[in-house]
Amino acid sequence: MKLSQFKFNLPESLLASEPSEQRDESRLMVLHKDSGKIEHRIFKDVLEYFDDQDVMILNDTKVFPARMYGNKEKTGATIEVFLLRELNKELRLWDVLVDPARKIRVGNKLYFGDDDLLVAEVVDNTTSRGRTIRFLFDGTDEEFRRNIEILGETPLPKYIKRKATPEDKFRYQTIYAKNEGAVAAPTAGLHFSRELMKRLELKGINFAEVTLHVGLGTFRTVEVEDLTKHKMDSEQIIITDEAARIVNKGIDQKRRVCAVGTTSMRAIESSVSADRHLKAANDWTSKFIYPPYDFSIANSMITNFHTPESTLLVMIAAFAGYENVMNAYEVAVKEKYRFYSYGDAMLII
Repeated sequence: MKLSQFKFNLPESLLASEPSEQRDESRLMVLHKDSGKIEHRIFKDVLEYFDDQDVMILNDTKVFPARMYGNKEKTGATIEVFLLRELNKELRLWDVLVDPARKIRVGNKLYFGDDDLLVAEVVDNTTSRGRTIRFLFDGTDEEFRRNIEILGETPLPKYIKRKATPEDKFRYQTIYAKNEGAVAAPTAGLHFSRELMKRLELKGINFAEVTLHVGLGTFRTVEVEDLTKHKMDSEQIIITDEAARIVNKGIDQKRRVCAVGTTSMRAIESSVSADRHLKAANDWTSKFIYPPYDFSIANSMITNFHTPESTLLVMIAAFAGYENVMNAYEVAVKEKYRFYSYGDAMLII
């Protein structure tokens, strides 16, 4: 398929810049993939579509405050440093993006915080905006993390033009987040409240937690018309034996197995055994799912509404059928569903 087939008109007013008042009261579109039928519900109604022993696969990655602002030595110019991933814990080496990049060269020192709480040195260029930096810090790892926590901001997506607030620290994080390492939230999970999780549990739904540390590559613009030529950035996945056991039991019992979010879907589809079951993994994936694609693990999914020509929209079309999805998105725009990270949700069954 071609990238241009995933174009649609998305008014800017539908890009959600604030979360819904209550997590589980965002809107929910239910798309039946066999018939293309659409229902309009509230997210907490998701409870009605699942039964005892069905399985939900959650991405338990935790977002860290990846956006920092520092000053360049000598000039004092303000520099945005976006922490992508830690390359070496002992040496405190990090892969980062810098802005404005043209001002940042190898050997430059960057100072963070009023009293230079952290200092970093640029040690390598990786891409036009990418750098490797080394934090010059002698304290413990715990103290270092605390300083990142103090200096860093919640890494809201760039389309949200406002500054991150203390509330974003909680709302741009799933309630079940535990493994720190993501620079963007697995947003389908943002709709789950503690109360809804409890009600699902009481109904007998089993939860399998997997980890995919979401990197910026998930949102990278596709720049090739031929989708087979697009390369995804690598992201770390961790699937425990216990998670695999819960999911495989659901598959064997022919239950509804639901991937909560595109990141959960990518994680599980990156670790499939020869007999189409989920296997444990601690690995990196650069899997890009586009139509036609034969899914092995999940038979339903929860996802947000994605932007035109994004890898996320392409994956949804592979799962639910191209015509179904493009029609559902036309309806979503007409019905003014909210799109993107803080937007509304879709259940595909």
